[in-house]
Amino acid sequence: MNMTTVLGRFAICAVCVAFAILPIASAQTYTQVDYPGAIATELDGGPNLEGTSVGNWIDSSGVSHGFWVNAKGKFTTFDPPGSTSTTPNFINVNGVIVGSYLDSSSVSHGFILDQGKYTTVDAPGAAGTVLSGANNQGELSGSTCTDPACGSTGNASTDQSFVRSGNGKYIFFNPPGATTSETSTVSVTGAVVGDYTDSSGNDYGYLHSQGTYTTINFPAAVLTFALGGNVRNQIVGVYFDASFNEHGFLLDKGSYKSFDFPGATFTAATGVNAFDVVVGVFGDASGNEHGFIRTPQGPEAQVTGESR
Repeated sequence: MNMTTVLGRFAICAVCVAFAILPIASAQTYTQVDYPGAIATELDGGPNLEGTSVGNWIDSSGVSHGFWVNAKGKFTTFDPPGSTSTTPNFINVNGVIVGSYLDSSSVSHGFILDQGKYTTVDAPGAAGTVLSGANNQGELSGSTCTDPACGSTGNASTDQSFVRSGNGKYIFFNPPGATTSETSTVSVTGAVVGDYTDSSGNDYGYLHSQGTYTTINFPAAVLTFALGGNVRNQIVGVYFDASFNEHGFLLDKGSYKSFDFPGATFTAATGVNAFDVVVGVFGDASGNEHGFIRTPQGPEAQVTGESR
C-alpha cells in the first residue's frame, strides 16, 4: 500500500524490476454487483475484512451517489451534505469510508464518513482534493488537483500525491520523473499505491514502500494504472494491451496475473483485501457497467439486493 511509514523522507529513486506473468488461477468465482435501479454501478474499494465494499451508482438523471454493500448483499446509499456527485474510494477495517464529492460549484472535496459523521477534507493550497485511502492508524492518502473539479467535468488537471498523518500533517510528493500523480491507497504499514504520468505522457502505477519507489508496469502494456493494494503489498489495477483493450491485473510477490470478468468487454480491479478478494468494475456487451467481486472460491452469484 512499508515497514516504515510514508511520513518519513521519500527516497529519490525509482525501482523498475522484472516480473513474470502468470495465468490467473482457475478456481476464481466472480460475483456481479448492481445497485437496485442504477443505470451503472462501480465498486471502487474494499472489501474490508468484514466483507463490506464501497462504490458509486448512477441514477436515471446521471447523478453519481455513494453506497456500501455488506457481505449479505444489503445496500446502503449515501451522499455527503451539499454533494452533487459522490465517489467513495475506500473502506478500512474499522468501517471508515473516504472518497470525494463535488459541491454545487463543481469543486472537489475529500470526505471521511465515520460512524455516520461526515468530515470534509481540503488539502492546503489545492484547487480540488480527492481522498483515496485510510488506514486504521488515522493516515489518509489522497491527491491535490489544479482543476477545482479534479478533471471530473472534462478539464485538464495536474495532480500531486499526498499522505496526511493522524495529527493532520501533510506530505506532498510525486514519484521520480512524474509530471502528475495520484494515490490509490495507504496500507496499515504506510505503503502507498498510486499512478503517475511521466514527461513523455506514459502512465504507470507506483508503490512507495520502505523509502523506495517501485514502478508498476504490466509487461507489454500500453498503459498501466495501479488502483488498489493491501497490507501484503499485493497490487491490483487495470492495464491496456496493444489493442487498447482493458484487463484487470493482480501483482503478487513479483508475478503479474491478468484476469477478466467472464464475457466482459473491459475489466478494471480497484481493490484487494488480505484474503485475496478483489473488487472492481466491468463492462458488458451492451455497454453497461457493473461492479464485481472476485473470490478464490465459493458459489457464483449476482448481488442485486434491497437498498435503503
